[in-house]
Parts: sequence; C-alpha cells; structure tokens
Amino acid sequence: MMGVLKLLSALFLLSLLCPGLSEVDGGFRKNCKAFFLNGVTPYIPRILEQGTVPKPNLKSYKPICQFYKNDYRFATLYDMNNKIPMFSAYKFTGGRGSGNNIDDTWKIEPQLENKNAIKSMAEESQGAQYTHQAVDQDYKNVNTDPLVNRGHLFPVMHADGDDAKESTYTLTNIVPQVQTFNGGSWKLMEENVTKIMNQSCKNSNNNTEAYVVTGAVPSENNTLNNRVNIPSFMWTAFCCEISTNQWHSGAHWGDNRNKSKKVRTVPLSVAELNNKLTNMYEKRFQLFPKECLKLKESFLKQMYNLAHDSACNIIRFIGDKVG
Repeated sequence: MMGVLKLLSALFLLSLLCPGLSEVDGGFRKNCKAFFLNGVTPYIPRILEQGTVPKPNLKSYKPICQFYKNDYRFATLYDMNNKIPMFSAYKFTGGRGSGNNIDDTWKIEPQLENKNAIKSMAEESQGAQYTHQAVDQDYKNVNTDPLVNRGHLFPVMHADGDDAKESTYTLTNIVPQVQTFNGGSWKLMEENVTKIMNQSCKNSNNNTEAYVVTGAVPSENNTLNNRVNIPSFMWTAFCCEISTNQWHSGAHWGDNRNKSKKVRTVPLSVAELNNKLTNMYEKRFQLFPKECLKLKESFLKQMYNLAHDSACNIIRFIGDKVG
C-alpha cells in the first residue's frame, strides 16, 4: 500500500511540471479565477466565453494567469495579433507599499512563444525572436505623434506589496499610451479610484476588497515600431460587495488618440461601459455579473468630490451626469 501511495505522490508532482498545465492556455483555470468577482470572467462572444477562448480564436487570443515569484498575481487576456493585452483583471486589496525599491525590469511571457516554456514571466533571452508579443525594444526611441509610453493596465499603485508591484512590469500588461494621457487624467483617475475603493470596498472583515478589469480597444492601423497596436481607447471598471447583496461599482473611459493635456477620462456606470464596448466591438460585452451593472450615484458623487478637491477638468463631465 505504501508503495502505491509513493507512486501516486510521484505522479502528482510530475503533473505539476507537465506542459499541459501551463499557465498560458485556452482558458482561465482555477488558479486564475480568484482575480474575477465570484470567479466569473468577462463574457465576450467568440473571444472569451465562460472563461475559455473558443478554438477558432486560439491563435489570436491567449489567457495568461500571470505567475511571478512562486505566486499567481493577476489575469490577462492577450491579443497576439495586436501584441497588446485586451484586458488585465485583478483583486484590489489596498495597494499597500511605496514600490520605491522594486525591481522594475521589463519581462515577457515565454509561453506565448513556446507552450513548453517555464510558466513564469521572465526577462527576454538575448538573441531570441518574439513573434507573438511586444518586447522592450518596441518601446525604445519612440517618435510617434503624439508621443506614447508604457501604460499599465494593472497599475503599480493598485498592486499590494513589492512582489505584486514587480509583477506588473510585464509587457503583456502594457499598451502604448499617449504620454500626456498616461501621466494626466488617467493617472489622476487611478489615484481617485484607489481612494474610493479603499474607503468604500470593505469585506466582512473590514478589509479592502474590490475586483477590477482594465482594458484597451485596438486602433485600426496605428502601430508602434510597425508591430505593436496603439489602442484608440482605454477603459476600466471595478465592483465590490459592500454588505450582503449590496454592491458598489464604477467605470471610466478615455481617448488614447489626442496629445492634448486636457484629454478626458469620463466616469460611467458598468452598464454604460458594457454598452460602449459592445458598440465598439460589435460583440456583446459583460465585464461583471449583473449585480454590478446598476449606476451608483454614490460613485459619481465620490468622483465629483475628489475631482473638485484636485481642481481636475473631470469635474465638468461628472457634473453633467449628476446634475
């Protein structure tokens, strides 16, 4: 009997190394469900259905359960044709830590090139060719008009602890973002939503807990280094349960094409964002379960107050919605 148990144990350990259990596969497996509210992934017909990419699109889209330093950090649906993430999803638990001393070396996902590669994000291998994803060189010596830089979908400020913050520095979590937009209204929105989630999204233990999905809409033919799509729009949404069957949610939408410092990042309900994405892709989007779809006036009021305190242009647009 002991011999059988030892054999089964050995087989189990070998299975952990098996390529069939790779973290880049046709669907978000159990290890990644923790990054989605109630384990439910966004629904995008013919692209992501019940957490799985349908076979006809497997050569275009890959779900990545982002693994770094012996832990799963967040989830990404990666568009290999455009070489940008379609979205990244994560659980926000406070964003603690300054991140001042982290290793911000840029990483890639080896399994996008070879399904038998290591299951963790890693630095580029010298001399290797990466045909399915962006690389560090794509973002160097940029001369686009307007200028773009590296825009995080899962932002450093939302990651909890140094290791989690380091994990956001993978190019599979990055899109080319207009520099003034990235450092302007989008950054301010991230800071304000951080405050809102820390204030309002408390679980039964009074700990911060919210679920966030952030993505980008590819442009028709605007590229960086003739390889990496520069998205036309960016979006983000969060949802949390603030008490039994009581939910708090909000969303934002921004134009990534204008070099003006006054580019707007507009607050929406999750339902409004679903509708916008449905119209853009001509496919029915559902980012969160139905509990999150109701417009929360409290979210708009919170954004209004934060924008007013910082004298931000966004105040006019929230005022239009609340007034």
